[in-house]
Amino acid sequence: MASKSIKKNYIYNLLQQMLALITPLITIPYISRVIGAEGIGIYSYTSSVVLYFAMFAALGTISYGQREISYVQDNKEKRTQVFWNTEIRCIITTTIVLCTYIPFILFQEQYRLIYAILTIHIIDVIFNISWFFMGMEEFGTIVRCNIIVRILSLAFIFICVKDANDLPIYVFGLTVVMLLGNLSLWPFLPKFIGRPKIKEIHPFKDFMVVLSMFVPTIAISIYTVLDKIMIGVLTQNAAENGFYDQSIKMSRMALTFVTALGTVMVPRIGFLFEKKDQQQIKMFMYRSYKFVGLLGIPLCLGIIGTASNFVPWFYGPGFDRVVPILSTLSLIIFAIGISNVTGVQYLVPTQRQNILTITVLIGAAFNFICNLIFIPYYGALGAAIASVLAEIIIAIVQLFVVRKELSCVTIIKGLIRYLIAGLFMLFILKLIGFYLKSSILNTFILIVAGSAIYITVLVLLKDEFFITNVKNMKQIVKNKIHLGNG
Repeated sequence: MASKSIKKNYIYNLLQQMLALITPLITIPYISRVIGAEGIGIYSYTSSVVLYFAMFAALGTISYGQREISYVQDNKEKRTQVFWNTEIRCIITTTIVLCTYIPFILFQEQYRLIYAILTIHIIDVIFNISWFFMGMEEFGTIVRCNIIVRILSLAFIFICVKDANDLPIYVFGLTVVMLLGNLSLWPFLPKFIGRPKIKEIHPFKDFMVVLSMFVPTIAISIYTVLDKIMIGVLTQNAAENGFYDQSIKMSRMALTFVTALGTVMVPRIGFLFEKKDQQQIKMFMYRSYKFVGLLGIPLCLGIIGTASNFVPWFYGPGFDRVVPILSTLSLIIFAIGISNVTGVQYLVPTQRQNILTITVLIGAAFNFICNLIFIPYYGALGAAIASVLAEIIIAIVQLFVVRKELSCVTIIKGLIRYLIAGLFMLFILKLIGFYLKSSILNTFILIVAGSAIYITVLVLLKDEFFITNVKNMKQIVKNKIHLGNG
């Protein structure tokens, strides 16, 4: 266990999540011009509906499976039992969901073909065993398998998708790529588990625990998935969904840098929790909050400072609405970063997912009400405002819940320098951006200038966390060069 580096696994997991987002990032300028806002909106709406079926098929498998595997990393017999119990339960629940989804397709007059293609997304739940490798802290395996698949995805889209009539082909390509990525993990499985013992197979043994971890997934989906459905229903405008979908993709990509550490920390915190090492847990938690501040604040404020320059050339004509929506949604980067540390990294591995569920349900209810109020007046921008408010509420409630274990004062003090540096960066970016026209070069100039300003201010403020990590990175590079020369 000790030999598994958190930093190395963070990089692996960051690459894994980035691979899932780099593909759409590269294809967004192409797809937005070829498929258009309406086509993107149709896919966004239908995939959001199908995602609910997929979530019920998975039934909390990712969270539960990763946590349980992290507890038994050092015991092949136990992790074999955990794997097969979890996988067989997943097969059963997915089969039940498919029996309800097929009739659903038959009753759909609009977008029936798209819904039929998206059946693959539900079937894919069975083959998604990434939770096992995450629990084992084998993030490198996941990344290596997905690199080739993502390259094939890019080739497929640019070769096969030519105009708005190719929307079904586009949807097919995205779902098949996801399935191939998950299938590619299976050949590595025999290295870590043995054959299942029939007598030890009890797929519904921890069913109530699984359900308790599934409820937060559904609650979170209210403001990550239901937003799109409510935009479609309340505005009756597929283009609004297209604007929202493109904005949320961009903000989620930036969020990846912040939350990638969370996936790595869950098995480590779970391991320390089993060893009852509370002091080590606190040390890792405070570092995680600082990490969120170090990356989350400049990413959030950086997007606000560059959106008006970036959006016109990246998305093309007709996507001006993305600027205010993206600027608003960028605020969720920091809010989700904080709640990810408190909820996912701390409450889940310490077996208090019920508390996480309650906090998420509060945010979900708040989001639903805000959607009803804001979407009819502001469309996609209203959904963005509702999402940000909900995420802030969740972060605050969770910090209040753990206030006796993790000092809020310590957390806030650790974030002040990053906020000062970020606000100063935003001010300069807005000042410079006023004189720059929208172009790739000018956006690049803004990004470089913003990064330089942020880093300079942190150095002047003598931020110990930042300086220490920079020194560590330099040492790692030096060691690599030394080994290479040797």
